[in-house]
Amino acid sequence: MRRTTLSRGIQIGAVLAAAATALAPAMARAAEWYISPSGSDSAAGSSSAPFATLSKANSAAAAGDTIWVHGGTYYLTTQLVLSKSGTSDTNRTKIWAVAGETPVLDASMYVTSNAAVDVPVVLVTGNWMHLRGLEIGNAKVGANGDHSYSLLRTKNSSNNTFELLNLHNGFGPGLFVDTGMGGNLILNCDSHDNYDVNGSQGDGQNGDGFGVHYQKTGPSTIVRGCRAWNNSDDGYDFISQEVPVTIEGCFATGMGRGSAGNGNGFKIGSSQTGIRHIVQNNVAWKNKDSGFYANHSTGGNTWYNNTSYMNGTQYNMLASSFDSSGNVTGTITLTGSKVHIMRNNIGFPNKNANMTGVDTANNTWDLNITEASTDFASTSDTGCTGPREADGSMPAACTFLHLKAGSPLIDKGVDVGLPYVGSAPDLGAYEYGATTTGTGGTTGTAGTSGTAGTTGTAGTSGTAGTTGSGGRGGTTGAAGRGGTTGSAGTSGTAGTTGGSGSAGTTGTSGTAGTSGAAGAGTTGAAGTTGTSGAAGTVGTSGTAGTNGGTGTAGTTGSTGAAGASTTGAAGAATTGAAGAGATGTAGTTGEAATGGCACDATGGGTGAAGIAFALLLVGAALRRGRGREGALTFAAWSSSSAASRETRRAPPSLFTRRARATRRVR
Repeated sequence: MRRTTLSRGIQIGAVLAAAATALAPAMARAAEWYISPSGSDSAAGSSSAPFATLSKANSAAAAGDTIWVHGGTYYLTTQLVLSKSGTSDTNRTKIWAVAGETPVLDASMYVTSNAAVDVPVVLVTGNWMHLRGLEIGNAKVGANGDHSYSLLRTKNSSNNTFELLNLHNGFGPGLFVDTGMGGNLILNCDSHDNYDVNGSQGDGQNGDGFGVHYQKTGPSTIVRGCRAWNNSDDGYDFISQEVPVTIEGCFATGMGRGSAGNGNGFKIGSSQTGIRHIVQNNVAWKNKDSGFYANHSTGGNTWYNNTSYMNGTQYNMLASSFDSSGNVTGTITLTGSKVHIMRNNIGFPNKNANMTGVDTANNTWDLNITEASTDFASTSDTGCTGPREADGSMPAACTFLHLKAGSPLIDKGVDVGLPYVGSAPDLGAYEYGATTTGTGGTTGTAGTSGTAGTTGTAGTSGTAGTTGSGGRGGTTGAAGRGGTTGSAGTSGTAGTTGGSGSAGTTGTSGTAGTSGAAGAGTTGAAGTTGTSGAAGTVGTSGTAGTNGGTGTAGTTGSTGAAGASTTGAAGAATTGAAGAGATGTAGTTGEAATGGCACDATGGGTGAAGIAFALLLVGAALRRGRGREGALTFAAWSSSSAASRETRRAPPSLFTRRARATRRVR
C-alpha cells in the first residue's frame, strides 16, 4: 500500500525531532573554566590551558558555569567585578577554589578609583552565584581621611551564597551586603583584622567583620557558622536593614580598635520599621563594648541560647525613636509585639543594660545563677581562630565555654524549638551531650557537573535497545553501533520517541516501529543497520514491512516489527525505535540519573553521529516525498510541531525531551 503524504510528514518530523534532541545536550551543557596564577588570558580557560585572571573567566562564563580557581596569589590592582548570574538554586554560577588549594586575591597593590567613597576590591553584582574557598585580603591602608573600602561588597544582588571565605586585613569591612532582594547565605566564613586606620568616618569606625544593610523587601539573609575577630568596629552589623536576618552558630571576639571603633560583637539593629532579627546559638567574648547590642531598634529581636562572656556589657537592648530623616530622637520602651524576647542566654558575668521592654525568662540573670569558670569545659579561647574542620565547621580544638558535666547551666532552659538533649534545653550556645554535626554546608552541591558522568550510565541503557529490537533485523540493529554508542542513552529521549517501537516489539505495533525510525535518527548509525531491510525480508508480509507500522505488520507478528526496517524501524529496533522501545525509557532514566547537563560519558558521541544520520534520514524522506504534496505536508508539520513544543513540559535538569508517538494513516 502507498504511504500517504501525512505519514511522510510524520517521518520527517520525527527525524528532525531526533536531530534536535541530539543537539540539545551539547547546547545545554554547563561549562567549566579554570584559572591559575601561571595561566594566560589568551588561553582557552581549560584545565590544561587555564586563564590567568578571574576577570577573564567572569567574562567568558555563562549562567550555571563553574569557574575553578587554583591556589596561589592573584594580585588585584583595580576593582574585580563578578557579574555572571545563575538562574536558580540548582543552576548557580560557581566560583570555587580547587579542592585542597587556597587562592588568595591580594589587594596589597589595589588602588581605589575614588578615595571619597567605598570602592570595594571585589564587587558582586550577579544573582544566584556561589563563591567558595577564596581568600581576600591585605588591602593597602589609605591616606588619612580616605574613605574605607570593603574587601567584598555586593550591590543590588540577591540569592548568593558566600562560603568558606577568609576576609582579612582590609581597610574597611570584610563582607558588606548592600541592598538587593535578600535570599543570601553567608556560611562558614571568617572576617578578621580589618581596620580603617584614620578613615574619613573616624579611626576604626568602619572596620566591621560582616555587614548586612539597606534591604527593604524580599526574603531573609542567613549568616551561619561565621567567625569575626580583631576588627576595629563591630563583628556583625545590621544597621539600616529593614528585612529580618537570621544569625546563628557564629562568634565574635576582640572587637574595638582605634579611637572610634565601636567594639560590639553583634550589633543587631537600628531598624526604623520594627523588624525582628533572630539571634541564636552565638558566642561573644572580650569585645570592648557589648557582646550583643540592639542598636536603637524600634522593634525587638529574638535572642535564644547565646553566650556572652567578659564583654564591656553582655546584653544591651537599647531601643530608640527616629525622625523622618532617620535621626535618633530619644530612648523608648518597647511594648506588646515589639518587645525583645530573650530565652536561655548566658551572661558571664551578668551585666546588662537597657533591659526595659524585654520579655526575659530562663536566662542566667532570671534564674539568679552566678557562673564560675568550673561550669565550663574551658575558659581559654586557644584554637578558636585556628583552621576549620574538613566540613567547614568550627575547630574541634575550641572547647571554649562549652558546658561540662555537672554544670548548673544544664537543663535550665525552656523549649524554644531548637534541638536539645536531656529533660530541657541547656543555657547558652552549646548543648551539653549534643552530637556536633557542624554547620556543614550547602556545599554538597559540589561535584559540579562532574555528576555528568552518571549520565553516561544512560548510555549503557542504550544497549537495552537490543531487547526492544523485535524482529531479527532489529536485533542486528541493536547489536550495531547504536547500542554501543552509549550516546543513545544521552539522547534517550529520542529513544523515547521510538517508544512506540517498543510496541513494534509486540508486532502489531509495527506502526510504533515507524516512530522508531525517529529513534533510529537519534542513534544514527543504528538506523543504518535497520535499513538493511533484512528484517523486512523476514516479514512474511513484505507490504507490512513497507508500511512499517500499518498494522499489516501486525499480521506478520514480530517479523512485521522487523519489517519496519524499511523506514528505519529496524533502525528503530537498533538503539533507535527498539532501543527507544523498552529501553528508550531507560534512556530517559539515564537522563534522570541527573548527570547534570545531560552530558553523555562518552563525550557526546550522539551529537555527531546522531545529527549526521538524522540529516541522512531527512534527505531520504524528502526523496520519497512527492512534489508539492510533500512540501505542503512538511510546512504543515513544521507549524504544528512549533505549537506542540510550546506546550511540552521538561524537568529543569533535563535537556532532552520525549518525542510523542504518532500514528500513521493508511
